[in-house]
Amino acid sequence: MEFKDYYQILGVDPQADLKEIKKAYQTLAKKYHPDVNPGNKDAELKFKEINEAYHAIADPGKRAKYDKLRNEYLQWQKRGSRGTFDWSAWQESTGRTTYTRTMTPEEFADLFGDREFFGGRFGGFSDFFSMIFGREDFDFEPQDDFHSFRQSAVKGRDLQGEITITLEEAYHGAKKIIDIGHKRVEATIPKGIQDKQKIRLAGQGESGSRGGINGDLYLTVKILPHPVLTREGDDLSANLEIDFYTAVLGGEARINTLSGDVILKIPPKTQAGRSFRLKGKGMPVLNRPGQYGDFYAKTVIVLPPDLREEEIKKLSEIQKQRLKRKGE
Repeated sequence: MEFKDYYQILGVDPQADLKEIKKAYQTLAKKYHPDVNPGNKDAELKFKEINEAYHAIADPGKRAKYDKLRNEYLQWQKRGSRGTFDWSAWQESTGRTTYTRTMTPEEFADLFGDREFFGGRFGGFSDFFSMIFGREDFDFEPQDDFHSFRQSAVKGRDLQGEITITLEEAYHGAKKIIDIGHKRVEATIPKGIQDKQKIRLAGQGESGSRGGINGDLYLTVKILPHPVLTREGDDLSANLEIDFYTAVLGGEARINTLSGDVILKIPPKTQAGRSFRLKGKGMPVLNRPGQYGDFYAKTVIVLPPDLREEEIKKLSEIQKQRLKRKGE
């Protein structure tokens, strides 16, 4: 039995992920397909070989079994290839089940896009493959008639874009008109949308071909920074400026929220940096009507802009008295 190194055949590292394996297979299939190399038997054999390799290591179950066999075989070679390698331990336990492996339109489009020159039946894989996985024939088309495959509907390509909104628009929700190529589409911004979240506009991507549905448009939301408010999840926060007298004696202060102004009661002896929580005055919770985050107002003490001279003198006297008490 001749061992086949499927990783070498596809030119990929044994640690390659599925994306790398697909890319290598796609490149080789385009190069060696018999339709591209008419009458070239070597190209046809190479094409069958890379198909076999791909179907062995692109399938997680097959790949796991093959990797174990490959490791055992390479270890056997390192030991000097003494005796005969025990192939029987790796024979498909269920026997040689024969079935036909076809490529669906989705698989075909994923690997090659909308190409019409691929197609044909190429028979079974090697004895090495059949021993491990059972007998398997491969059709490089979804039906016997390749014409029917070429007429299969192909979904249009999805498109990506970005849409910029304000924090107010994220709070209230909005409708935005954007230009996509030669057309204008309306995007609905849901209440509570987060920065960098995506909005899907079904059917607004590229047009499908041969009767296929259109692709979708995915818009990444970018929320502009707010000059006053800071957002963390569904909560909002802002500085609350109060003057010296209000901080000492208590009083009221007005804070602006996205749902309107709120009057806060400030207790006496309020320190700078104290945070007041306004329950339910934050952002709407996305897709949960009636639920809102909270709003946090953090006190910042500022001097009155119209502080008079006599006020300064009185404060100076108070300061002297406090210093005197500390010295006693």
